[in-house]
Amino acid sequence: MLTPLRRTAGMLVTLVVSSFVIFAAMYAAPGDPVTVLIGNPENMTPERVAAVRAQYHLDDSMLTQYWHWATNALTGNLGESAQYRQPVADLMASRIPNSLALVAYATVLFAVFGIGLGVLAALRRGRAADSIVVAATTLAASVPTFVIGIFLISQFSVRLGWFPVMGAGEGVLDKIHHLSLPALSLAIGALAIVSRVTRQTMVEQLDADHVSAARSFGLAERKIVTRHVLRNSWGPIITMVALVVASLLAGTVVIESVFGISGVGALLVDAINAHDFAVVQAVLLYMVIGYMLVTTLVDFLLPLLDPRINSKVSSS
Repeated sequence: MLTPLRRTAGMLVTLVVSSFVIFAAMYAAPGDPVTVLIGNPENMTPERVAAVRAQYHLDDSMLTQYWHWATNALTGNLGESAQYRQPVADLMASRIPNSLALVAYATVLFAVFGIGLGVLAALRRGRAADSIVVAATTLAASVPTFVIGIFLISQFSVRLGWFPVMGAGEGVLDKIHHLSLPALSLAIGALAIVSRVTRQTMVEQLDADHVSAARSFGLAERKIVTRHVLRNSWGPIITMVALVVASLLAGTVVIESVFGISGVGALLVDAINAHDFAVVQAVLLYMVIGYMLVTTLVDFLLPLLDPRINSKVSSS
């Protein structure tokens, strides 16, 4: 019982600290937020300025302003966008599905192919296949995501015309078609990381004593790999997959801009350029919450994959 309570308390503390840092960063940003909130310089009358400062509690201390913002955020009120003149919650609700679909698509790609290549390299250790996988993943990890995206657009959208250049599509099949190149752009670098971790973990398990003992009893190599090697390797692999997924929640910023996808990442770029502080705060808070949810889900999932973790927690 203590472990879930500790995890929940840790999540709450992390959320409070992160939200305070996000708000403090926006509070310390240069410029007067009144000019952004009012917009048109012709409306900058003393009466209008006073009304806006009173409405947004801009004359209060930072802690008081943070309290108003945090309590409103708990009820779903994230403020109003100075750029779009819409509630921030509505903007986020219209953009989040595209970003989550992109991350989910990329996750399927890098998890399936990353783990598959890592298993192949580990089982063919020291052979040509291992060298090719290691060299290819090293190259993939060294190329920036936006460069991969631009290359894919030039080859498969402009030159061959197989995929759309921009947009997220409508409907399931059309969305898959539109998001294929963006998801592949995100997945290539992540694939390299996951394949390396898979290979290293499986190599360590292949050299373990219990695997040597299983071989000495004449157990088939296929059963050794599935029952002893891969099963004991799931912990580090799933952990790395989760960390990569959490990082992709913020990593969509560049790819959404390159492919013209109306997602949270593109919204963040527009908000920063327009000094739309309410939107920036909301998007950053979304990224923090997403990271926390993914990592917490892994904490609960790992004991199901590896019962030894439960015994370690119980003994401690």
